[in-house]
Amino acid sequence: MKWLIIASAGLYLFGAFRLPFFLAGLAAELTYLALRGSALGRLPLIGPHDTLIFFSTSIALMGLPFLVAQGLRRDGTVSWGVGVLAALFALLALPFRSLNMPLPPVLNTLWFELHVALAFFAYALFGIGAILGGFYLARRDRGLLDLQYRAALVGYSFFSASMVSGGIWGYYAWGTYWLWTPKELWTSILWLFYSLYLHIRLKGPAWERGVAWAGIIGFGITLFTYLGVSMLMKSSHSF
Repeated sequence: MKWLIIASAGLYLFGAFRLPFFLAGLAAELTYLALRGSALGRLPLIGPHDTLIFFSTSIALMGLPFLVAQGLRRDGTVSWGVGVLAALFALLALPFRSLNMPLPPVLNTLWFELHVALAFFAYALFGIGAILGGFYLARRDRGLLDLQYRAALVGYSFFSASMVSGGIWGYYAWGTYWLWTPKELWTSILWLFYSLYLHIRLKGPAWERGVAWAGIIGFGITLFTYLGVSMLMKSSHSF
């Protein structure tokens, strides 16, 4: 089934020129997830292979409203940026082995699946915000900065809901809502950073470049929270 992932990556890249290509890429990746989920009897959210695919799908799914937003419908460069990001994480998943084991008892709860899905929706929106921030710095188009703010605000809402559902999952799994493992620590740092981002915007036009850069830096913290902590540090969230 990995040909679906390769096909989706190619279609995402062509999506910069025609939206139907982008939609076809999203359909291919959703089909892959549906087939894996059907075979496993659960959402495929365990291990780097499945989470990278889910992250890539989330980028494409969350990116759709921005690709058809007023002012961006005919802007192939932003579509290309979103497509490249989705394709990159889809291709990164290919070298990793897919894990076909049943869910461990500690993960076998809807709160875990809700927690992870919401977190990846948030990560995806933070990534889209970084792309919009980069294009703002290149063009000085205030509309791009407004869209970056919307992406970060919705992503922040998803991330906050993910932290709440993760706390409930943690209570059922370990008897406590919070563990100060590296993952929880960096989750707190990420949440505080985007809290600061949302407030920096209130400083006015003089801070617009700073806001754009904050959106880019925030995605760097997001990637470390997701991949860096999971691969480099021991945590309850390690792969």
